[in-house]
Amino acid sequence: MTEAVLPEVAPGRIVGVDVARALALVGMMATHMLPGIEGSHVPWPQQVAGGRASALFAVLAGVSVALVSGRTTPLHGRARYAASVRLVVRAALIGALGLLLGLVPSGIAVILAFYAVLFLLGLPFLGLRAPALAVLAVVWVLAAPAVSLMVRPHLPEHVAGSPTPADLTSLGHLLAELLLVGYYPALVWLAYLFAGMAMGRINLRRKGVDVRLVVSGTLIAVLATVVSRALLARSDAAAALASTYPDPSIGSDPVALQVALTHGLHGTTPTGSWWWLATVAPHSGTPLDLAQTIGSAMAVLGLCLLVTRFQPRVWAAAFGAGAMTLSLYTLHVLIMGRGWWPDLETPNHYDDQVLIVLGIGAVLALIPLRGPLETVVAVVSRAAARRLGDRHHEPSSTAYRRAPG
Repeated sequence: MTEAVLPEVAPGRIVGVDVARALALVGMMATHMLPGIEGSHVPWPQQVAGGRASALFAVLAGVSVALVSGRTTPLHGRARYAASVRLVVRAALIGALGLLLGLVPSGIAVILAFYAVLFLLGLPFLGLRAPALAVLAVVWVLAAPAVSLMVRPHLPEHVAGSPTPADLTSLGHLLAELLLVGYYPALVWLAYLFAGMAMGRINLRRKGVDVRLVVSGTLIAVLATVVSRALLARSDAAAALASTYPDPSIGSDPVALQVALTHGLHGTTPTGSWWWLATVAPHSGTPLDLAQTIGSAMAVLGLCLLVTRFQPRVWAAAFGAGAMTLSLYTLHVLIMGRGWWPDLETPNHYDDQVLIVLGIGAVLALIPLRGPLETVVAVVSRAAARRLGDRHHEPSSTAYRRAPG
């Protein structure tokens, strides 16, 4: 495959971001398909991708929000209104799809409904620049997990399974699930969105930005892990975690407890002790978990930006899946439907599923075509932005006449 015969990369498209999205998709598939625990051991794919793949997915959502709302300079006025409408419609469509996929007997905690809420929660912050967003991300990393720990005892308990359309009849419980008690609690995960928006507000094409992301992200991730281990090495911390773990048989066994924490929690920590905020367990939503996964996302994005500086059209074709993750994630969930695609949902077919999604992505990139769901979302959101924009700005108004073209 030579660059000369490949399609041009669409103007404004950052290939490194697409490659990072493809890696996030493949990593999430690994956590869905490959064994999480084998006896007293957590396999390496789970240790690498567990908690980090979905966090990378959320951070890249923030990057996308920044890119569609002005890149380095936030949009204002009519342009910002149009971008907001597009994001609201996008969130509505993705959220509806997420609820429908919750009906598929896949055994997957479908992320899309939570992902959609993130877009809506990010709307008030579209006007912020990179420094303000970075500060906001730090504040959210530190404060949101503590608020969650205090509030969750007063909310409905988490119910296993993904949200479905039937949950719309119990809006209070659905909102609690999406915002705080579910697998991907959006109020806490706003830290990922803010971090991604801060990255999207800098010039990701500028030389040296990629290296700085790799170095700083790695340092943040390593520091968070070291701090967590130092804190949990205290005897009182270990005792607090053991005594408040939901399953006493695991809490009373130090080895089993360590395996459970290495494998990860289910979006939130138990609320019986403040020491839980010191863990860095995957999907725990603690300050150190958020810091570590944001750091790893920064490093992955930086590395992808760095390698795609060379022959970007080759990377764009090979990892075309990253430009259509909504369609391919949906396909993955459907394939995982028990009995729908015989045998393909089993762990030994992980490689086959990866080849399927990367192959489809490459073929569509070469044609070139968008993913089908990406096309629907783009067409509907742009049409809504035009229609509502025309209503919001009547042609006879001074504001409309003075708006830039």
